[in-house]
Amino acid sequence: MIKRTLYISNPAYLNLKNQQLQIDLPHLKSLGEDGLKKIAIEDIGVIVLDHQQITITHGCMAALLSNNVALITCDKSHLPVGLLLPMDGHHTQSERFRHQIDASQPLKKQLWQQTVQYKILNQAAVLFERGIACDNMLHWARSVKSGDPDNYEGRAAAYYWKNVFPKKIDFFRGREGDPPNNLLNYGYAILRAIVARALVSSGLLPTLGIHHRNKYNAYCLADDIMEPYRPFVDQIVLRIIDNGENFLELGQNIKAQLLGIASIDVCFEKGTSPLMVGLQYTTASLAKCYQGTIRKINYPLIKDFDAKKIKNYNEQQNKLSIAAEEQGIYKTDDADEENLPF
Repeated sequence: MIKRTLYISNPAYLNLKNQQLQIDLPHLKSLGEDGLKKIAIEDIGVIVLDHQQITITHGCMAALLSNNVALITCDKSHLPVGLLLPMDGHHTQSERFRHQIDASQPLKKQLWQQTVQYKILNQAAVLFERGIACDNMLHWARSVKSGDPDNYEGRAAAYYWKNVFPKKIDFFRGREGDPPNNLLNYGYAILRAIVARALVSSGLLPTLGIHHRNKYNAYCLADDIMEPYRPFVDQIVLRIIDNGENFLELGQNIKAQLLGIASIDVCFEKGTSPLMVGLQYTTASLAKCYQGTIRKINYPLIKDFDAKKIKNYNEQQNKLSIAAEEQGIYKTDDADEENLPF
């Protein structure tokens, strides 16, 4: 079932009644309209609270979290600043925690290899759709080794951001950079919350990453797993720009389009599903990787360029590198990690 994403940007009072979220909107009442909205708790996946005069009862919050709803709060600048998730998201959670904590460094490096490869492939697909050369991206994706010691992720990102936007936009990717960085930041923040929600529901700790390990970051694993999904946000931003919309400010219409990331279709080897549902496949497969029952994370692809060759290359690289990795130490520079709003 596709869960709903609710965005509340006006003064409101949220409470719980008969296992339904009851939203009282005073501004509609002042216009003579029905200001009382009711939504079944089980139908909700994400709620974004984007007004300083929103009040929510404790009982309502508890019911939302019990149903694995990600609750996002925004600051005075209308940007996501906080994320509330349930503490208990899976019936075998303690067992899954142990598998995650005990994961070996070689396993983490192999999982990061897959993550980087799928991220680069999806970036290449975005370029391909826009008629931009991407053969080098495909080569880099196939060349990624366990742990990405050659930093193909960085090479691909440099080429991608230099070419993906129209030439009339002098773009440099940075959180504090000029638009359309504002759109990317907002879209990624929403995506990050959806990923964290999926991780919790699969019984995993969003804090313990496979690559990101910044001691100030509470969502390292969410930042890892969202990487191959970022290009889906990029596609929405590019469509906004191509349609000639004003992307200098985050208006209501643009926010609505970015919030739609949860329901867009993403393609896996065995079919297509909405992104929020697809993330459950991804995080469930990650949990099985930690348990040792499978060795591949189930990520979506925007375009299947040559999956068979990539799979064969992965298998060959894994066989060659496992013995050497047992003695290696994999380090990450915390200063290089991206600071996200929550």
